[in-house]
Amino acid sequence: MARRPTAIQGLDLSGPLSALRAELRIPTEFAPETIAEAQRAATSWSRDGRLDATDLELVTLDPAGSRDLDQAFAIQADGTGFRFYYAIADVAAFVVPDGVIALDAAARGETLYLPDGRSPLYPAILSEGAASLLPDGDRPAVLWQLDLDRRAEPTAVAVRRAVVRSRAQLDYAGLGAARPDVATQLEKLGELRLEAERNRGGVSLNMPEQEVVRGESGWRLDYRVPLPAEARNAQLSLLVGMAAATLMIEAKVGLLRTMPRPPHHTRVALRHSAAALGVRWPEHASYADVIRELDPDVPVQAAMLRVAGAAFRGAHYVAFDGTVPDHPSHAAVAAPYAHATAPLRRLADRYVSEICLAIVAGTPIPGWARRALPDLPKTMAAADEHAHRVDHAVVDLAEALMLEDRIGELFEGVVIEADDDHGQIQIREPAVQARVEGSELPVGHPVTVRLVTADVTARRLSFEVSAPGRTV
Repeated sequence: MARRPTAIQGLDLSGPLSALRAELRIPTEFAPETIAEAQRAATSWSRDGRLDATDLELVTLDPAGSRDLDQAFAIQADGTGFRFYYAIADVAAFVVPDGVIALDAAARGETLYLPDGRSPLYPAILSEGAASLLPDGDRPAVLWQLDLDRRAEPTAVAVRRAVVRSRAQLDYAGLGAARPDVATQLEKLGELRLEAERNRGGVSLNMPEQEVVRGESGWRLDYRVPLPAEARNAQLSLLVGMAAATLMIEAKVGLLRTMPRPPHHTRVALRHSAAALGVRWPEHASYADVIRELDPDVPVQAAMLRVAGAAFRGAHYVAFDGTVPDHPSHAAVAAPYAHATAPLRRLADRYVSEICLAIVAGTPIPGWARRALPDLPKTMAAADEHAHRVDHAVVDLAEALMLEDRIGELFEGVVIEADDDHGQIQIREPAVQARVEGSELPVGHPVTVRLVTADVTARRLSFEVSAPGRTV
Protein backbone atom coordinates (compact mmCIF):
# COMPACT_ATOMS: atom_id res chain seq x y z
CA MET A 1 0.00 0.00 0.00
CA ALA A 2 1.65 3.22 -1.14
CA ARG A 3 2.15 5.88 1.49
CA ARG A 4 1.82 9.29 -0.08
CA PRO A 5 1.66 12.73 1.51
CA THR A 6 -1.80 14.27 1.40
CA ALA A 7 -2.23 18.01 0.97
CA ILE A 8 -4.72 19.67 3.31
CA GLN A 9 -5.92 21.99 0.58
CA GLY A 10 -7.20 25.45 1.38
CA LEU A 11 -7.02 25.07 5.12
CA ASP A 12 -5.50 27.46 7.61
CA LEU A 13 -4.47 25.51 10.70
CA SER A 14 -3.30 28.58 12.62
CA GLY A 15 -6.56 29.13 14.49
CA PRO A 16 -7.24 25.49 15.33
CA LEU A 17 -3.65 24.96 16.46
CA SER A 18 -3.85 28.01 18.72
CA ALA A 19 -7.04 26.63 20.25
CA LEU A 20 -5.39 23.25 20.69
CA ARG A 21 -2.43 24.87 22.47
CA ALA A 22 -4.82 26.54 24.90
CA GLU A 23 -6.89 23.39 25.45
CA LEU A 24 -3.87 21.18 26.15
CA ARG A 25 -2.08 23.88 28.15
CA ILE A 26 0.97 23.94 25.93
CA PRO A 27 3.38 26.65 27.11
CA THR A 28 3.72 29.38 24.49
CA GLU A 29 6.48 31.47 26.04
CA PHE A 30 8.84 31.74 28.99
CA ALA A 31 8.50 34.14 31.89
CA PRO A 32 10.65 37.28 31.66
CA GLU A 33 12.80 36.17 34.59
CA THR A 34 13.50 32.83 32.83
CA ILE A 35 14.54 34.64 29.65
CA ALA A 36 16.74 37.02 31.62
CA GLU A 37 18.51 34.14 33.39
CA ALA A 38 18.98 32.34 30.08
CA GLN A 39 20.51 35.43 28.48
CA ARG A 40 23.01 35.70 31.30
CA ALA A 41 23.78 31.98 31.22
CA ALA A 42 24.36 31.90 27.46
CA THR A 43 27.74 33.62 27.81
CA SER A 44 28.76 32.46 31.27
CA TRP A 45 29.90 28.87 30.81
CA SER A 46 33.50 28.16 31.77
CA ARG A 47 36.25 26.07 30.16
CA ASP A 48 37.85 25.44 33.55
CA GLY A 49 38.28 21.77 34.34
CA ARG A 50 37.14 20.67 30.90
CA LEU A 51 39.04 18.49 28.46
CA ASP A 52 39.89 20.37 25.26
CA ALA A 53 38.42 18.04 22.64
CA THR A 54 38.08 20.59 19.86
CA ASP A 55 40.40 18.50 17.68
CA LEU A 56 37.77 15.74 17.34
CA GLU A 57 36.01 15.62 13.97
CA LEU A 58 32.53 15.61 15.46
CA VAL A 59 29.37 16.00 13.37
CA THR A 60 25.67 16.14 14.17
CA LEU A 61 22.97 14.13 12.37
CA ASP A 62 19.35 15.18 12.75
CA PRO A 63 16.22 15.92 10.72
CA ALA A 64 16.80 18.77 8.26
CA GLY A 65 16.33 22.20 9.81
CA SER A 66 16.82 21.10 13.42
CA ARG A 67 18.32 23.66 15.77
CA ASP A 68 18.19 21.88 19.15
CA LEU A 69 21.16 19.59 18.53
CA ASP A 70 21.80 17.35 21.54
CA GLN A 71 24.46 15.00 20.15
CA ALA A 72 27.55 14.96 17.94
CA PHE A 73 29.63 11.90 17.15
CA ALA A 74 32.95 10.78 15.72
CA ILE A 75 33.86 7.22 14.74
CA GLN A 76 37.47 6.13 14.47
CA ALA A 77 38.07 2.61 13.12
CA ASP A 78 41.24 0.58 13.26
CA GLY A 79 42.19 -3.06 12.83
CA THR A 80 40.98 -4.05 16.28
CA GLY A 81 37.63 -2.25 16.42
CA PHE A 82 36.47 1.32 16.97
CA ARG A 83 36.95 4.31 19.19
CA PHE A 84 33.60 6.03 19.38
CA TYR A 85 33.08 9.56 20.70
CA TYR A 86 29.65 10.88 21.57
CA ALA A 87 29.31 14.48 22.69
CA ILE A 88 26.09 15.43 24.49
CA ALA A 89 25.01 19.02 25.12
CA ASP A 90 26.02 19.97 28.66
CA VAL A 91 22.87 21.67 29.90
CA ALA A 92 24.26 21.88 33.44
CA ALA A 93 26.85 24.36 32.15
CA PHE A 94 23.99 26.85 31.73
CA VAL A 95 21.26 25.79 34.16
CA VAL A 96 21.71 26.58 37.85
CA PRO A 97 20.08 24.03 40.16
CA ASP A 98 16.90 25.50 41.69
CA GLY A 99 17.21 28.57 39.43
CA VAL A 100 14.21 29.81 37.47
CA ILE A 101 15.28 27.97 34.29
CA ALA A 102 15.54 24.69 36.21
CA LEU A 103 12.15 25.20 37.86
CA ASP A 104 10.51 26.04 34.53
CA ALA A 105 12.08 22.96 32.90
CA ALA A 106 10.86 20.74 35.74
CA ALA A 107 7.32 21.96 35.08
CA ARG A 108 7.59 21.31 31.32
CA GLY A 109 9.42 17.97 31.38
CA GLU A 110 10.19 17.80 27.68
CA THR A 111 10.00 19.71 24.41
CA LEU A 112 6.67 19.52 22.58
CA TYR A 113 6.62 19.58 18.78
CA LEU A 114 3.75 21.02 16.76
CA PRO A 115 3.51 21.76 13.02
CA ASP A 116 3.67 25.53 13.58
CA GLY A 117 6.58 25.45 16.04
CA ARG A 118 7.92 23.79 19.15
CA SER A 119 7.28 24.44 22.80
CA PRO A 120 10.84 24.00 24.08
CA LEU A 121 12.10 22.66 27.37
CA TYR A 122 14.61 25.52 27.59
CA PRO A 123 14.60 29.02 26.09
CA ALA A 124 15.74 29.14 22.48
CA ILE A 125 18.80 31.23 23.31
CA LEU A 126 20.08 28.07 25.01
CA SER A 127 18.35 25.13 23.31
CA GLU A 128 18.82 26.50 19.79
CA GLY A 129 21.90 28.58 20.49
CA ALA A 130 24.51 28.54 23.22
CA ALA A 131 23.90 24.97 24.42
CA SER A 132 23.10 23.42 21.03
CA LEU A 133 25.96 21.61 19.29
CA LEU A 134 25.75 23.79 16.19
CA PRO A 135 28.83 24.01 13.94
CA ASP A 136 29.48 27.66 14.67
CA GLY A 137 31.93 27.56 17.56
CA ASP A 138 33.03 25.84 20.75
CA ARG A 139 30.45 24.31 23.05
CA PRO A 140 30.52 22.68 26.50
CA ALA A 141 29.66 18.99 26.30
CA VAL A 142 29.50 15.76 28.24
CA LEU A 143 31.89 13.65 26.16
CA TRP A 144 31.57 9.86 26.11
CA GLN A 145 34.45 7.76 24.81
CA LEU A 146 33.71 4.10 24.13
CA ASP A 147 36.31 1.64 22.94
CA LEU A 148 34.61 -1.10 20.94
CA ASP A 149 35.84 -4.45 19.68
CA ARG A 150 35.41 -5.87 16.17
CA ARG A 151 31.77 -6.69 16.92
CA ALA A 152 31.19 -3.14 18.22
CA GLU A 153 30.82 -4.33 21.82
CA PRO A 154 32.22 -1.97 24.49
CA THR A 155 35.53 -2.87 26.10
CA ALA A 156 36.11 0.44 27.92
CA VAL A 157 33.92 3.43 28.77
CA ALA A 158 34.87 6.94 29.88
CA VAL A 159 32.86 10.13 30.26
CA ARG A 160 33.92 13.62 31.28
CA ARG A 161 33.18 17.27 30.70
CA ALA A 162 34.81 18.75 27.62
CA VAL A 163 34.88 21.59 25.12
CA VAL A 164 33.95 20.41 21.62
CA ARG A 165 33.50 21.89 18.17
CA SER A 166 31.10 20.34 15.66
CA ARG A 167 32.43 20.31 12.10
CA ALA A 168 29.14 19.87 10.23
CA GLN A 169 25.38 19.82 10.72
CA LEU A 170 24.16 16.87 8.66
CA ASP A 171 20.66 15.58 7.92
CA TYR A 172 19.50 12.06 7.12
CA ALA A 173 18.48 12.57 3.50
CA GLY A 174 21.64 14.43 2.51
CA LEU A 175 24.19 12.51 4.58
CA GLY A 176 25.64 10.39 1.76
CA ALA A 177 26.18 13.31 -0.59
CA ALA A 178 27.45 15.75 2.04
CA ARG A 179 29.79 13.45 3.95
CA PRO A 180 30.24 10.03 2.32
CA ASP A 181 33.04 9.27 4.79
CA VAL A 182 30.70 9.74 7.75
CA ALA A 183 27.96 7.77 6.01
CA THR A 184 30.36 4.85 5.53
CA GLN A 185 31.53 4.94 9.15
CA LEU A 186 27.96 5.17 10.42
CA GLU A 187 26.82 2.29 8.22
CA LYS A 188 29.63 0.02 9.41
CA LEU A 189 29.19 0.73 13.12
CA GLY A 190 25.41 1.04 12.95
CA GLU A 191 24.97 -2.30 11.20
CA LEU A 192 27.21 -4.02 13.74
CA ARG A 193 25.11 -2.57 16.54
CA LEU A 194 21.90 -3.68 14.78
CA GLU A 195 23.39 -7.17 14.60
CA ALA A 196 24.20 -6.96 18.31
CA GLU A 197 20.60 -5.96 18.94
CA ARG A 198 19.39 -9.03 17.05
CA ASN A 199 21.76 -11.24 19.03
CA ARG A 200 20.43 -9.79 22.32
CA GLY A 201 16.86 -10.39 21.26
CA GLY A 202 16.09 -6.68 20.98
CA VAL A 203 13.93 -5.16 18.30
CA SER A 204 13.31 -1.76 16.73
CA LEU A 205 9.82 -1.43 15.25
CA ASN A 206 10.01 -0.01 11.72
CA MET A 207 6.65 1.71 11.99
CA PRO A 208 5.85 4.73 9.81
CA GLU A 209 5.14 7.90 11.77
CA GLN A 210 2.03 9.89 10.93
CA GLU A 211 2.77 13.60 11.00
CA VAL A 212 1.43 16.99 9.95
CA VAL A 213 3.98 19.22 8.24
CA ARG A 214 3.90 22.62 6.60
CA GLY A 215 5.55 22.85 3.17
CA GLU A 216 5.77 25.44 0.42
CA SER A 217 2.39 24.40 -1.01
CA GLY A 218 0.59 24.29 2.33
CA TRP A 219 -0.10 21.76 5.03
CA ARG A 220 0.14 18.04 4.37
CA LEU A 221 -0.55 14.84 6.25
CA ASP A 222 2.17 12.29 5.73
CA TYR A 223 3.58 8.94 6.78
CA ARG A 224 7.32 9.08 7.26
CA VAL A 225 9.16 5.79 7.05
CA PRO A 226 12.52 6.05 8.86
CA LEU A 227 15.59 6.00 6.60
CA PRO A 228 18.39 3.45 7.16
CA ALA A 229 20.65 6.23 8.47
CA GLU A 230 18.10 6.99 11.19
CA ALA A 231 18.11 3.40 12.44
CA ARG A 232 21.92 3.38 12.49
CA ASN A 233 22.08 6.74 14.24
CA ALA A 234 19.57 5.53 16.81
CA GLN A 235 21.93 2.65 17.59
CA LEU A 236 24.64 5.16 18.59
CA SER A 237 22.28 6.75 21.08
CA LEU A 238 21.21 3.34 22.37
CA LEU A 239 24.84 2.35 22.81
CA VAL A 240 25.47 5.33 25.08
CA GLY A 241 22.18 4.83 26.93
CA MET A 242 23.14 1.23 27.65
CA ALA A 243 26.61 2.30 28.82
CA ALA A 244 25.04 4.87 31.16
CA ALA A 245 22.67 2.26 32.57
CA THR A 246 25.53 -0.15 33.21
CA LEU A 247 27.50 2.51 35.10
CA MET A 248 24.52 3.41 37.28
CA ILE A 249 23.61 -0.21 38.01
CA GLU A 250 27.18 -0.94 39.10
CA ALA A 251 27.10 2.14 41.35
CA LYS A 252 23.56 1.27 42.58
CA VAL A 253 22.22 4.76 41.94
CA GLY A 254 20.52 6.34 38.98
CA LEU A 255 17.52 6.55 36.69
CA LEU A 256 16.64 3.79 34.21
CA ARG A 257 14.15 3.54 31.39
CA THR A 258 12.60 0.10 31.76
CA MET A 259 9.96 -2.00 30.03
CA PRO A 260 8.65 -5.43 31.06
CA ARG A 261 8.94 -8.39 28.71
CA PRO A 262 5.62 -9.20 27.04
CA PRO A 263 3.84 -11.89 29.11
CA HIS A 264 3.44 -15.38 27.76
CA HIS A 265 -0.23 -14.95 26.85
CA THR A 266 0.65 -11.85 24.77
CA ARG A 267 3.32 -13.76 22.85
CA VAL A 268 0.84 -16.57 22.21
CA ALA A 269 -1.74 -14.06 21.01
CA LEU A 270 0.84 -12.56 18.63
CA ARG A 271 1.43 -15.97 17.08
CA HIS A 272 -2.32 -16.36 16.60
CA SER A 273 -2.50 -12.90 15.00
CA ALA A 274 0.33 -13.80 12.64
CA ALA A 275 -1.49 -16.98 11.64
CA ALA A 276 -4.72 -15.06 11.02
CA LEU A 277 -2.87 -12.53 8.85
CA GLY A 278 -0.93 -15.13 6.94
CA VAL A 279 2.39 -13.83 8.30
CA ARG A 280 4.99 -16.60 8.42
CA TRP A 281 6.26 -17.41 11.93
CA PRO A 282 8.76 -20.31 11.87
CA GLU A 283 8.49 -22.70 14.81
CA HIS A 284 11.74 -21.67 16.51
CA ALA A 285 11.68 -18.00 15.51
CA SER A 286 11.38 -15.44 18.30
CA TYR A 287 9.03 -12.48 18.39
CA ALA A 288 11.95 -10.18 17.55
CA ASP A 289 13.02 -12.36 14.60
CA VAL A 290 9.58 -12.14 13.01
CA ILE A 291 9.06 -8.41 13.63
CA ARG A 292 12.38 -7.45 12.05
CA GLU A 293 11.34 -9.01 8.76
CA LEU A 294 8.04 -7.14 8.46
CA ASP A 295 7.69 -4.60 5.64
CA PRO A 296 5.42 -1.65 6.54
CA ASP A 297 4.57 -1.16 2.85
CA VAL A 298 2.89 -4.59 2.66
CA PRO A 299 -0.66 -4.24 4.06
CA VAL A 300 -0.84 -7.48 6.06
CA GLN A 301 2.66 -6.92 7.43
CA ALA A 302 1.82 -3.32 8.36
CA ALA A 303 -1.17 -4.67 10.26
CA MET A 304 1.07 -7.17 12.04
CA LEU A 305 3.46 -4.36 12.98
CA ARG A 306 0.56 -2.49 14.52
CA VAL A 307 -0.47 -5.57 16.52
CA ALA A 308 3.14 -6.23 17.55
CA GLY A 309 3.60 -2.67 18.76
CA ALA A 310 0.93 -3.27 21.36
CA ALA A 311 3.22 -5.81 23.02
CA PHE A 312 5.78 -3.11 23.81
CA ARG A 313 3.88 -1.30 26.51
CA GLY A 314 4.64 -0.30 30.05
CA ALA A 315 7.83 1.71 29.48
CA HIS A 316 8.58 3.82 32.52
CA TYR A 317 11.34 5.47 34.50
CA VAL A 318 12.71 3.80 37.62
CA ALA A 319 14.86 5.74 40.09
CA PHE A 320 17.03 3.86 42.58
CA ASP A 321 19.58 4.72 45.25
CA GLY A 322 21.27 1.91 47.15
CA THR A 323 19.31 -1.02 45.72
CA VAL A 324 19.15 -1.99 42.04
CA PRO A 325 15.60 -2.58 40.71
CA ASP A 326 14.54 -6.22 40.44
CA HIS A 327 13.81 -5.81 36.73
CA PRO A 328 16.22 -3.21 35.32
CA SER A 329 15.96 -4.12 31.62
CA HIS A 330 14.07 -2.60 28.72
CA ALA A 331 12.31 -5.32 26.70
CA ALA A 332 12.71 -3.65 23.30
CA VAL A 333 16.39 -2.92 23.93
CA ALA A 334 16.86 -6.34 25.58
CA ALA A 335 19.28 -4.79 28.06
CA PRO A 336 19.36 -2.18 30.83
CA TYR A 337 18.97 1.26 29.29
CA ALA A 338 18.82 4.91 30.33
CA HIS A 339 17.73 8.11 28.64
CA ALA A 340 21.00 10.03 28.50
CA THR A 341 21.42 11.62 25.07
CA ALA A 342 18.74 14.31 24.66
CA PRO A 343 19.12 16.80 27.54
CA LEU A 344 17.98 19.80 25.47
CA ARG A 345 14.65 18.09 24.83
CA ARG A 346 14.11 15.83 27.86
CA LEU A 347 14.54 16.75 31.53
CA ALA A 348 15.69 13.34 32.81
CA ASP A 349 18.83 13.20 30.66
CA ARG A 350 20.54 16.06 32.50
CA TYR A 351 20.37 14.09 35.75
CA VAL A 352 21.67 10.91 34.16
CA SER A 353 24.68 12.81 32.80
CA GLU A 354 25.51 14.23 36.22
CA ILE A 355 25.28 10.84 37.90
CA CYS A 356 27.48 9.15 35.29
CA LEU A 357 30.08 11.94 35.39
CA ALA A 358 30.35 11.57 39.16
CA ILE A 359 30.54 7.77 39.02
CA VAL A 360 33.40 7.76 36.51
CA ALA A 361 35.26 10.57 38.29
CA GLY A 362 34.84 8.89 41.67
CA THR A 363 33.31 12.04 43.15
CA PRO A 364 30.05 12.50 45.08
CA ILE A 365 26.92 12.84 42.99
CA PRO A 366 25.75 16.47 43.16
CA GLY A 367 23.18 16.85 45.89
CA TRP A 368 20.65 18.55 43.61
CA ALA A 369 20.74 15.58 41.22
CA ARG A 370 20.48 12.93 43.94
CA ARG A 371 17.66 14.72 45.76
CA ALA A 372 15.61 14.92 42.56
CA LEU A 373 15.77 11.19 41.79
CA PRO A 374 12.67 10.02 43.74
CA ASP A 375 10.38 12.52 41.98
CA LEU A 376 11.76 12.21 38.44
CA PRO A 377 9.74 9.12 37.38
CA LYS A 378 6.46 10.85 38.19
CA THR A 379 7.57 14.09 36.53
CA MET A 380 8.65 12.32 33.35
CA ALA A 381 5.56 10.12 33.22
CA ALA A 382 3.37 13.22 33.24
CA ALA A 383 5.52 14.87 30.57
CA ASP A 384 5.41 11.77 28.36
CA GLU A 385 1.65 11.50 28.67
CA HIS A 386 1.25 15.18 27.77
CA ALA A 387 3.51 14.82 24.73
CA HIS A 388 1.57 11.79 23.46
CA ARG A 389 -1.72 13.66 23.87
CA VAL A 390 -0.34 16.59 21.88
CA ASP A 391 0.99 14.38 19.08
CA HIS A 392 -2.30 12.51 18.71
CA ALA A 393 -4.39 15.68 18.94
CA VAL A 394 -2.47 17.39 16.13
CA VAL A 395 -2.92 14.46 13.74
CA ASP A 396 -6.57 13.96 14.73
CA LEU A 397 -7.28 17.65 14.17
CA ALA A 398 -5.71 17.63 10.71
CA GLU A 399 -7.63 14.51 9.70
CA ALA A 400 -10.97 15.87 10.86
CA LEU A 401 -10.44 19.23 9.13
CA MET A 402 -9.40 17.53 5.92
CA LEU A 403 -12.49 15.29 5.78
CA GLU A 404 -15.26 17.31 7.43
CA ASP A 405 -16.89 18.06 4.04
CA ARG A 406 -16.66 14.47 2.78
CA ILE A 407 -19.15 12.66 5.01
CA GLY A 408 -20.87 9.90 3.07
CA GLU A 409 -18.03 9.37 0.60
CA LEU A 410 -16.39 6.00 0.03
CA PHE A 411 -12.72 5.32 0.74
CA GLU A 412 -10.45 2.33 0.32
CA GLY A 413 -8.15 1.07 3.04
CA VAL A 414 -6.84 -1.83 5.07
CA VAL A 415 -8.11 -3.00 8.46
CA ILE A 416 -5.20 -2.90 10.94
CA GLU A 417 -7.04 -3.78 14.18
CA ALA A 418 -10.35 -5.47 15.00
CA ASP A 419 -12.46 -5.97 18.10
CA ASP A 420 -15.97 -7.39 18.48
CA ASP A 421 -17.86 -4.65 16.63
CA HIS A 422 -15.23 -2.09 15.61
CA GLY A 423 -11.59 -1.68 14.70
CA GLN A 424 -9.00 0.61 13.16
CA ILE A 425 -8.54 1.21 9.46
CA GLN A 426 -5.67 2.66 7.48
CA ILE A 427 -7.13 4.70 4.62
CA ARG A 428 -5.04 4.66 1.47
CA GLU A 429 -5.84 8.16 0.23
CA PRO A 430 -5.85 10.43 2.20
CA ALA A 431 -3.33 8.89 4.61
CA VAL A 432 -5.42 8.66 7.78
CA GLN A 433 -6.08 6.10 10.50
CA ALA A 434 -9.48 6.01 12.15
CA ARG A 435 -12.15 3.94 13.86
CA VAL A 436 -14.22 1.66 11.64
CA GLU A 437 -17.53 0.15 12.72
CA GLY A 438 -18.43 -3.41 11.80
CA SER A 439 -18.23 -7.01 12.92
CA GLU A 440 -15.89 -9.66 11.53
CA LEU A 441 -13.48 -7.06 10.18
CA PRO A 442 -10.84 -8.72 7.96
CA VAL A 443 -7.60 -7.61 9.62
CA GLY A 444 -4.83 -7.03 7.10
CA HIS A 445 -7.21 -7.06 4.14
CA PRO A 446 -8.60 -4.32 1.90
CA VAL A 447 -12.09 -2.95 2.42
CA THR A 448 -14.21 -0.12 1.11
CA VAL A 449 -15.61 2.10 3.87
CA ARG A 450 -17.95 5.06 4.14
CA LEU A 451 -17.12 8.11 6.23
CA VAL A 452 -19.89 8.63 8.79
CA THR A 453 -18.30 11.09 11.27
CA ALA A 454 -15.81 13.94 10.91
CA ASP A 455 -16.06 15.98 14.10
CA VAL A 456 -13.51 18.80 14.17
CA THR A 457 -14.39 19.89 17.70
CA ALA A 458 -13.90 16.39 19.10
CA ARG A 459 -11.10 15.67 16.59
CA ARG A 460 -12.72 12.37 15.68
CA LEU A 461 -13.33 10.35 12.51
CA SER A 462 -15.30 7.14 12.07
CA PHE A 463 -16.08 4.93 9.12
CA GLU A 464 -18.37 1.99 8.47
CA VAL A 465 -17.67 -0.97 6.21
CA SER A 466 -19.31 -0.67 2.81
CA ALA A 467 -17.80 -3.51 0.80
CA PRO A 468 -15.45 -5.88 2.64
CA GLY A 469 -12.97 -7.83 0.59
CA ARG A 470 -12.80 -5.48 -2.37
CA THR A 471 -9.32 -5.38 -3.93
CA VAL A 472 -7.36 -2.18 -3.38
